[in-house]
Amino acid sequence: MIKLVIDGQSVEVREGATILEAARLLGIDVPTLCNDERLVAHGACRICVVEVEGARTLMTSCTVPAANGMVVRTESPRVAEARKGILELMIANHPLDCLTCEKSGDCKLQNYCYRYNIKGSSFTRNKKQYDIDYSNQFYVSDQNKCILCGKCVRVCNELQCTGAIGFAGRGVNTHVASPFDDNLDASVCVSCGNCVAACPVGALGPKKKEKYRPWEVRKVKSTCSYCGVGCQVQLLVKDDKVVGVEPYDGAPNHGLLCVKGRFAYNFINHPARLKTPLIKREDKFEEATWDEALGLIAEKLTSIKEKHDSDSIAGLSSARCSNEDNYIMQKFMRGVVGTNNIDHCARL
Repeated sequence: MIKLVIDGQSVEVREGATILEAARLLGIDVPTLCNDERLVAHGACRICVVEVEGARTLMTSCTVPAANGMVVRTESPRVAEARKGILELMIANHPLDCLTCEKSGDCKLQNYCYRYNIKGSSFTRNKKQYDIDYSNQFYVSDQNKCILCGKCVRVCNELQCTGAIGFAGRGVNTHVASPFDDNLDASVCVSCGNCVAACPVGALGPKKKEKYRPWEVRKVKSTCSYCGVGCQVQLLVKDDKVVGVEPYDGAPNHGLLCVKGRFAYNFINHPARLKTPLIKREDKFEEATWDEALGLIAEKLTSIKEKHDSDSIAGLSSARCSNEDNYIMQKFMRGVVGTNNIDHCARL
């Protein structure tokens, strides 16, 4: 274990842990833009710099390992001045349309500028003038707002492993693009939206079917219903209506989703969605209680089993159930009904 002091507080961390990890153990909020716990830190944004006693320069806390006896200051005047300079560089050619930006209220760049009282930039640069890419069915790419933190590129290449985007250009012309600067709909993008979830600013954002601000929604943890993996999601709920979905950073998906889990939530609010069992009476379906429906199913299964034996019954399970539900289904068919006639709708 390593012992060090951060902002006057002693902390003990495992060998190999970074200064940033040590600071977080103490509850100290060190700003980060490019950092992602799922990726090997590479210190691209520099906003996490801290002052280490005895060191010649400021150090990026996300990449520097903690060392025994290290004394760290995360908000010294020198650190604050450096962060202000970094933020000014970032907004020098960044659109300042926070009033109408969809990311407002959930934008790290906006929050850090507020934190360090940055109202403009002393650097003069020509504003970026990239065409906004609306070609993807589910999200928008606005490279004029990109701060080149690289999170979207690394998530796409290292976690999603699709390789749909990368860095193009050099110097001030560097930007995130698909191969040959084609639109996203011409790339190998699978529309998973994991790059959108990783973006700390408004460069990548979902095409919202209903407008909402982050403070207008409450987040409800749930399980994606599209397959048996059991990915954890957060439903964004406004006025008792699901208006969006975000990945939840936990097992088994660790903040990743597929296109269905991320964007295919319209069925939840669809007026034709069945919300109660239907029983056919006199050639017409009528709403029934769950007790009535289950009672009828039990009655019919028992009758068929008595008249024609168990193998005259078959069970068909669903790919949209959890693994646990499918396990229970086959146990029910084999153990209660007494047949091995069990299949699955995804067995292609």
